[in-house]
Amino acid sequence: MNAPTEEFQISLAQRNAVIEGLKKILPAHSVLDDNERKKPYECDGLSLFREMPLVVALPETEEQVVAILKLAKSLNVPVVARGAGTGLSGGAQPHPAGILLGMAKFNKILKVDQHARTALVQPGVRNLAISEAVAYLNLYYAPDPSSQIACSIGGNIAENSGGVHCLKYGLTVHNVLKVRAVTIEGEIVEFGSEAPDSPGLDLLNVLIGSEGMLAVATEITVKLVPKPALAQVIMASFDNVVNAGNAVAAVIKAGIIPAGLEMMDKRASQMVEPFVNAGYDTEAEAILLLESDGTPEEVAEEIEAMTQVLNGCGATAIKVSQSEAERMRFWAGRKNAFPAAGRISPDYYCMDGTIPRSQLARVLTAITEMEVKYDMRCANVFHAGDGNLHPLILFDANKPEEIKRAEDFGAEILELCVEVGGTVTGEHGVGIEKINQMCVQFSRAELDTFFAVKRAFDPVGLLNPGKVIPTLARCAEYGRMHVHHGKMPFADLPRF
Repeated sequence: MNAPTEEFQISLAQRNAVIEGLKKILPAHSVLDDNERKKPYECDGLSLFREMPLVVALPETEEQVVAILKLAKSLNVPVVARGAGTGLSGGAQPHPAGILLGMAKFNKILKVDQHARTALVQPGVRNLAISEAVAYLNLYYAPDPSSQIACSIGGNIAENSGGVHCLKYGLTVHNVLKVRAVTIEGEIVEFGSEAPDSPGLDLLNVLIGSEGMLAVATEITVKLVPKPALAQVIMASFDNVVNAGNAVAAVIKAGIIPAGLEMMDKRASQMVEPFVNAGYDTEAEAILLLESDGTPEEVAEEIEAMTQVLNGCGATAIKVSQSEAERMRFWAGRKNAFPAAGRISPDYYCMDGTIPRSQLARVLTAITEMEVKYDMRCANVFHAGDGNLHPLILFDANKPEEIKRAEDFGAEILELCVEVGGTVTGEHGVGIEKINQMCVQFSRAELDTFFAVKRAFDPVGLLNPGKVIPTLARCAEYGRMHVHHGKMPFADLPRF
């Protein structure tokens, strides 16, 4: 299936000029212009949407990135930057008339400052590689997406990725001090500072989460944090998802901020357990994983406080990890939920909406009703502490009617998130997957403001075009096709 892309026409002469221009900048083996070598780049982790790029460029130096972007600007050719390709929203899907800029060769950790607790890394460095490199200093990089073994820091910057410990330690935006990047004009710009604050507008927080639409990162300064003296995880079982959802809100209401607070329903636990042998209670309708870290005294006190809250919310069983190996097994199960889905379904569609914690029970109940409506299975795994849902809709991509039902199922989940006061994405980004739901969440004035920010960095719109921000025509067309609760979005716009 192909998703609509921003219109850019390219002639044969222009195509040849792009390829010849790139071969003057890069060695021949770093310019991929035949279909066989371009094939691995036709999609990211959202494999439903595929598009063959005009050409793939694999630079190794910042000077090459500058030259490539200047070339693209001069020839009016789109550029899509790509990290490890683990994204789940189609943000790295290539443009058929453009350059796919692969940043995987930027894979060096350039500097570690143990006194300032920072690391200077290139965008192709794997998330987990940072923690591995500084482990001997008893430090680590806190954001830990499920794909951290493979995902790159550049991709994390693009999507503002989180992870199971984001509740206490924050998302990428909270753990990055500075980004050096190249604009479409070929200008090198530094966002943020290694100092506690930087002068002028806070453009670092605009860049992080911008999904490659504003600039291409070449160096990133990240924060490092000390490893806690002790960490333990509670696995709490519940006989229904409503009680589990209410328990999440109760823990936060009690003034407790766990290092991690995750939830999995019965289908997800039963899906994961044979794959990982994490020790999950597969008979519970839902389980919560709650981590406490700090000094032994702090952990003991917090575990006791959380246990009291969980018991008060109807927990049917509570188990506390008794070793580091057991703690890691508990988390390994949660982090392997996505690949484990492949054991019980040919394909899965991973959603990413965020809701107020108080609405967890309501939304989970609604998703169960949607399973009946669309005649599809859905496994729920998510960052319950900050309300970031990751429903896994199970389907078979070999059956076109199932693809359509899966997409409609996902769209209804996202629009329910907006309805209850949430948002259509937490950490996976909008990309092409959620661009229609942006029409539901934001007004035309808000979307026009987003476009204004985009144009300030990229006036012609060459960086990752057709992603994230829907056009007026797209919103009008989506409104024509989609009526939600009897109300048509943007009713004042003309329909086609």
